Amino acid sequence: MTANDKKHSKPAKPAARGIRQTMSDLHIWAGLLVGWILYAMFLTGTVSYFKEEISQWMRPEVAHQAAVPDAAEVVPRIAEELQQMVPGSSQWSLGMADARNNVVSAFWRIAKPAKGERGFGSAVFDPQTGQKVSSRETVGGEFFYRFHFQFHYMPVLWARWLASFCAMFMLVAIVSGVITHKKIFVDFFTFRWGKGQRSWLDAHNALSVFGLPFHAMITYTGLVTLMAMTMPWASSAAFKTQAERQAMQSEISAFVPAGKPSGQAVPLAPLGDMVRQAQERWGADRIGRVTVNNAGDASARVIVTYGDFERVSISPKYMLFEGSTGKLLEVKEQVGAAAETRGVLYALHLGRFGDTTVRWLYFLTSLAGTAMVGTGLVMWTVKRRTKLPHPDKPYFGFWLVERLNIAAIAGLSIGMAAMLWANRLLPLGMEKRSDWEIHWFFILWGASLVWAMLRPAKRAWVELLWAGCAALALLPVVNVLTTDRPLWRSAIDGDWVFTGLELTLLALAALHGWLAIRTWRHQPKRKPQRQAAPRPAANSPAPAARDVESGATAASAAMAPDLQEARP
Repeated sequence: MTANDKKHSKPAKPAARGIRQTMSDLHIWAGLLVGWILYAMFLTGTVSYFKEEISQWMRPEVAHQAAVPDAAEVVPRIAEELQQMVPGSSQWSLGMADARNNVVSAFWRIAKPAKGERGFGSAVFDPQTGQKVSSRETVGGEFFYRFHFQFHYMPVLWARWLASFCAMFMLVAIVSGVITHKKIFVDFFTFRWGKGQRSWLDAHNALSVFGLPFHAMITYTGLVTLMAMTMPWASSAAFKTQAERQAMQSEISAFVPAGKPSGQAVPLAPLGDMVRQAQERWGADRIGRVTVNNAGDASARVIVTYGDFERVSISPKYMLFEGSTGKLLEVKEQVGAAAETRGVLYALHLGRFGDTTVRWLYFLTSLAGTAMVGTGLVMWTVKRRTKLPHPDKPYFGFWLVERLNIAAIAGLSIGMAAMLWANRLLPLGMEKRSDWEIHWFFILWGASLVWAMLRPAKRAWVELLWAGCAALALLPVVNVLTTDRPLWRSAIDGDWVFTGLELTLLALAALHGWLAIRTWRHQPKRKPQRQAAPRPAANSPAPAARDVESGATAASAAMAPDLQEARP
């Protein structure tokens, strides 16, 4: 062999990977590694847009209110009751009833909490009577809201760090996904049914593009809500003294420290008069919260806060009164540009500023985001299953991802429905009843994971989807059997909270049933079996000729893709 032959016989270097191929790998792994947590965050965050309505459904003993009660009349009644309940509390706060919430939520600081107990207490009050609500103990829809960014059974700080970490991965997946799919907007109008991996990719693309601005906004603003925890260095460097930190805090929230009591007992001035001053300034139904520091002391302060109504910002807006005299001390209605920017981004994430139509748009678009994450997880297994040498006996990593997909997607619906079942079926006087509602959420979710591990993948999908369908569809029936507020009576009475929620449950049950049927009917394509090579005939060409023929055939096969691409 000559030197020239050796030079040309060196193997060609592989082509350099382009930016789209690199971004594709980043998109896949950024989405997969935390995809199951992201799915749970998205779904629980989605239902949180109606957390007040869920809480009402979980307290069926509290009557539906046709009109919002006057806060100036409600606050004095409940304040009197609360002062008798927690006389030594340094701070208590009342979240007002409104068009979506038919109870007043009270929170107070516990002076000396027992070891292992939280430093605050809570209760709900009937705004009509001012008495503590004698309904079942329940965590309500607040659990789903809290779970979507701080999970459960783990320290809150660690949980919020984990949520921030996953949100960062989500943002990376969104940006890399846009770069990867160069025809992403064209593919939005293309959907091919029954095409296996192609159908999953079409669904993933369509769901992604449908709410792309929303998905990017909700992910970024979610990071903004926790930025003080994840990026504290700027504020630590800029605000060094306690007074400076307190000034910064007053720019981003309506929290006013209780301070030390003077020790001089002085009764509170009429709270109704202070609330009326705020109503005259903002409007009768614009009061969101009333907080009292050091009630019954000469140093008492009363903070009346503007509610999250029709205002795309959560920047603080409040009036501060001297508790002993009712004198107006401060009106806070404007903040700096940076604080207002944060307030707007925070409000966009929460979506509390919108009316019913806006909240439904948030809900449906966020549900599409949940489906986007779910289809991405499923597509990972669908794409790789066709490449397995034995699809019925996959390697452990593939088997684990597939089972986690089943439990995270189908199992989470069962867990969420189980919590609503527990709300109706647990004994009313049960100790720590609200905790057991949460326990049953995780028990059924965990059971779905065990079931997915014990059953073949397709059967596990179908069985758990049907279980979710049944659990959701039967909830209105359970409500009929355990309360005096059946669906038809709620509709007749004009109670659209109960009516709307139960109709939504039935619609979601139908969706799960449809998915179960589609999964059952789906028949995955299998690789064609290789046929054994026929024996050479008696007049077959000589070995050398066969080598030439096989080489020509291989060359033609290698050229075929290029010819196919070159064809107009």
